[in-house]
Amino acid sequence: MQAKVEAFITRWQGQEGGQERANYALFLTELTDLLGLPHPDPASATTEGNDYVFERVVKEVARDGSTSYKRIDLYKKDCFVLEAKQSRLAGEKQIADAPQLPGMESSPRGRRASANRSWDVLMMNARAQAENYVRLLPASHEPPPFVLVCDVGHAIEVYANFRRDGKAYDQFPDRRSFRIYLEDLRDEKVRHRLKAIWTDPVSLDPSRHAAKVTREIAARIAKVSQALEKSGYPTEEVAMFLMRMLFTMFAEDVELLPKDCFKELLKDCAEKPEIFPGMMEDLWRAMDEGGFTATIREKVKRFNGEFFKNRRALKLAREEIGELLAAANHDWKDVEPAIFGTFLEQALDPADRRKLGAHYTPRAYVERLVIATVIDPLRAEWDAARSTADRQKSEGKAEAAIRTVRAFHEKLCETRVLDPACGTGNFLYVSLELMKRLEGEVLEALVNLGGQEGLALESHTVDPHQFLGIEVNPRAAAIAELVLWIGHLQWHFRNRGVAPSEPILKAFKNIQNMDAVLKWDGYPVPKVVDGVETYPNPRRPDWPKADYIVGNPPFVSNRKMRSLLGDGYVDALKLAYPEFN
Repeated sequence: MQAKVEAFITRWQGQEGGQERANYALFLTELTDLLGLPHPDPASATTEGNDYVFERVVKEVARDGSTSYKRIDLYKKDCFVLEAKQSRLAGEKQIADAPQLPGMESSPRGRRASANRSWDVLMMNARAQAENYVRLLPASHEPPPFVLVCDVGHAIEVYANFRRDGKAYDQFPDRRSFRIYLEDLRDEKVRHRLKAIWTDPVSLDPSRHAAKVTREIAARIAKVSQALEKSGYPTEEVAMFLMRMLFTMFAEDVELLPKDCFKELLKDCAEKPEIFPGMMEDLWRAMDEGGFTATIREKVKRFNGEFFKNRRALKLAREEIGELLAAANHDWKDVEPAIFGTFLEQALDPADRRKLGAHYTPRAYVERLVIATVIDPLRAEWDAARSTADRQKSEGKAEAAIRTVRAFHEKLCETRVLDPACGTGNFLYVSLELMKRLEGEVLEALVNLGGQEGLALESHTVDPHQFLGIEVNPRAAAIAELVLWIGHLQWHFRNRGVAPSEPILKAFKNIQNMDAVLKWDGYPVPKVVDGVETYPNPRRPDWPKADYIVGNPPFVSNRKMRSLLGDGYVDALKLAYPEFN
């Protein structure tokens, strides 16, 4: 196989500058041969049957009612739309040892030198063209999960949208590796990914695997939680202890802790359960403060935040330590934060434990709401800013174009999203991830204009401080904060590849544990008068300032309010909200 790969690379490498229309079909046909895939079918006169063809015709209807016909370079129904280009630049590659800012990686391998930024514009325009073709597909053809942009003989850019709504496609699998260079075909994993795009694209949807892994981890945590409660530990203390354990597992897998150190610690403790509390408390002290710990015989980064201020570790039997070790053996990079919080809440709540994994808001549902509420307006602003920057660049005003993109990035990094009934942070995490994806596009545009991404990230980046929550359940509020940090750090490592600066965690206090609809004198304790709970001076609580509000708050019908909330609380609500009457 490697000989075939080398022959393909040798044949096509350095062919930039050729004729796109003459070469792209041959290049893609030979690529399918290399991957062991069938060739595209001959195109038929009736376009409805053209499910895997070159030059697939789609119809565009203009505002005045006139029609024109466009051609998709390569189309495979339910798989991808591919737009091919062949750049006319010499294609010098970025020097691998070029100087870089501290903490920044060099540009991705194979990227064209910064002097040839018109190549990036070529690819960006091709992507926009391909996404437009998706919207022109007939109604009987669901938007495919992938858009591919091919620079013949050089690279293929991969964008995905597993929602299948035909809207924005994101860099896949992440910003660091969405661009597949010809030499990357030497990697079997890359070839497998491309083959799956042709044959089984939905298998690449990370949420499918992540949901299974997340459910398995939560099931093991539920067993430990149940055992601790039977030992007499309070539910809230158990919950906070297990959240510290889970974050430690995650920190190990992304190598914020030395590789496998925590798993080795758990193995030792399984042999001698009596040493477990002391070992964990020493490790958590080091994680809170930074510095050397004898527990793993290593220096540890300073995490800070709030998770490790309380370092108490609970006593566990050998069986429960074994369950934690099994959970730690999962790849925490695969955990899906969007549903992890719900599963964890169910695992820690004795009343909900039997329903583990049975009820949670599906990610696709959350995404649809967040995209419509938050991302679509932000993307419209970004499209306007990008158009302005393109015009400024064409007029020779490069510095002005950079300032335009920077201004939007700064605004994006100060945009605040509030969920006033955030539960375990599902909506907030999805908002964070989608805004990070948009930020990736903005930073890519900044680099293409000649701006320095590192300077932008040093001063501003989308992070958990922008995602605000109100939650009356203290355990759920703590889980929401954990979910946001795990999601943020997952995204950081996928796209940056280096550890964040210390302290790793920040005490933003962006999740408030409080009643979102009612406050009173003496809150949170009602005043008891003649055996009846009352709520003196009831009023609306102050919410944090936000640009967008998202969420799926619980609903209680008017008929059930008094039976569920109590007469005193409902009377107080009606005083605070006269419109209820």
